[in-house]
Amino acid sequence: MRAPEFWRTDSLAARLLAPLSALYAGAVARRLAGTVPVRAPVPVICVGNIVAGGAGKTPVCLALADMLAARGARPHLLTRGYGGTEAGPRLVDPLRHDAARVGDEALLLAARAPTWVARCRPDGAVAAAEMGAGVVVMDDGFQNPSLHKDLSLVVVDGGYGFGNGRVIPAGPCREPVAIGLDRADAVVLVGDDQTGVLAVLAGRTVLRARLVPGPEAEALRGRRVAAFAGIGRPAKFFDTLAACGAELAAARSFPDHHPFARAEILRLLDEAIALDAIAVTTAKDAIRLPPDLRPRVMVLTVALQWEDTGTLDRLLGRLEIPA
Repeated sequence: MRAPEFWRTDSLAARLLAPLSALYAGAVARRLAGTVPVRAPVPVICVGNIVAGGAGKTPVCLALADMLAARGARPHLLTRGYGGTEAGPRLVDPLRHDAARVGDEALLLAARAPTWVARCRPDGAVAAAEMGAGVVVMDDGFQNPSLHKDLSLVVVDGGYGFGNGRVIPAGPCREPVAIGLDRADAVVLVGDDQTGVLAVLAGRTVLRARLVPGPEAEALRGRRVAAFAGIGRPAKFFDTLAACGAELAAARSFPDHHPFARAEILRLLDEAIALDAIAVTTAKDAIRLPPDLRPRVMVLTVALQWEDTGTLDRLLGRLEIPA
């Protein structure tokens, strides 16, 4: 889905939808209160968010996997596999599985560390432990109470914050902000605080980080690009391209996890040619392109860079990760 623009402000539409938000929040609260979480054989780190859409959870998971692997902790990654048909638990094989089966995020994660798709999160965590995981990093699932979380990190996009602060459908939040923050061990604030979110986070543990463009960025400097993205917030990608020095001749937005049709990509490529521009997209979108057309689209990758790992090191140090 694409987040409606009124989710950013406390508009008339948001206020009219407030009664439905109360019902949604109540259903989430009852689910959280009425479920006894299953404890996995190994520690579970949950990387979630409070708002619907792209806050940067997957880059945080990848950065955590790198840190944990450097410690010799044998991290496995766990995701529901949104957009895929696989129920799991299934160990993702990038050579055999595609986005239609396991989802685009699972394939991104599997390129870095062993990754499991499981709609039943406890089954996925148990399967990972049986295959040698020393710790499980779960991408999303903060509002899913089925699996016990030994460390919960809430990711917040500094450019979006909590939107208008209202719960779905009046706003972007999956639950009331204060209630969600009270369950979190720390907040990962990605990018500069452009919405005053730090005031909301006062007194809480905040880990600062930013997304850094990959090495492809240098080749885009001064070049005309026809960009397209089907992620939670495509505007973030377009802003990144502009910050890299690219000239945006076109910027096409699609819903998150959009399944690109062949004809659709061909039209985008034709548009790029007509504009004398390079077709460029995100790594997550590239996974959903027809394989034979991928070489015709440039991919700009991003990586999460921590501003200071000291607090995160201390949080990870509290986990009893088997040697």
